[in-house]
Parts: sequence; C-alpha cells; structure tokens
Amino acid sequence: MPLLLSGEKFHDDLYKHGCLAVFAPLEGGSETRLLRRMRAKGFKTFITSARGLGDPEVFLLKLHGIRPPHLGHQNVGRNGALGEVQQVIPVAAELFNDKDKKKLLWLIEGQVLSQSELASLIKISQDDDTLKIVVEMGGSRNLQWQSLGKYITNEF
Repeated sequence: MPLLLSGEKFHDDLYKHGCLAVFAPLEGGSETRLLRRMRAKGFKTFITSARGLGDPEVFLLKLHGIRPPHLGHQNVGRNGALGEVQQVIPVAAELFNDKDKKKLLWLIEGQVLSQSELASLIKISQDDDTLKIVVEMGGSRNLQWQSLGKYITNEF
C-alpha cells in the first residue's frame, strides 16, 4: 500500500484543494495513518466531531456565546427563562497559537453537516491558506477522497 506508506498523493490533493471529503473503511486505521503522515510533514492537527457544530466559522474560529441548559425554577428577575450568556473560546483555538505553522482540522461524522455548512468549511480553508480541512463523509471499502467542493456539487 504505497498510499499509506508515504501519504504524498493525499498531501498534494490537500494542498491543491484545501478542503477534502474523505471516505474511510469503517474498521478504521487508515485515517489515523494519514494523520500521522501529515504530522510528520509539519502539520499541527486537531480532531473534533462535526455533530453539534452549528455555524462552523463561529464555533471553530471566533469567540462566541452559549446559554446554559434550563434547569427548572430560576429567578425571573434576572435572565430567568433564558439564562446568562457565557463566552466560550473557539474550539479550534489551540490550532491558531502558532500563526506560521501549517494547520489541519479533521472533522469526523461530517455526513451530518448541511450543504451550507460544508460550503462554509470550504470558505474557511480558502480564507486562511495555512489551514487545511478534512471532513470524513462516511464509510467505504477502501480509503477514498475528493475535493469537498466537488463532493457538494455531485454527491460522490
């Protein structure tokens, strides 16, 4: 398996497109090997789930507010029904500590994302040329990938 030994084609495609849709075997292993190869090529990697992502740009890259869950009876006089907004640092903030280093954001369970959320991920990778994004879109018998933009247009 020369693909898994070097990861050159994956690396080249990642640089060419900036954002890839990956289909990996369900038994796992191949995506971990690719991540290891990318780390060896100088990428700082961050893995997270796409579930509950909401607005990808805000959730991953910007300071944003969340409200805690409603816990029953609360003081009506001060934010009773809604709760106080808490400011949360971006999920991928640790990726951006080193501005010059190449960054790879790997999203698992990407099949739950809508077309507009996937398009937002493409825009994020185009805006920051040091950030590359890989979205796992489902399973396959063998490891496959394609540009996320091409995936959106013709649904693999």
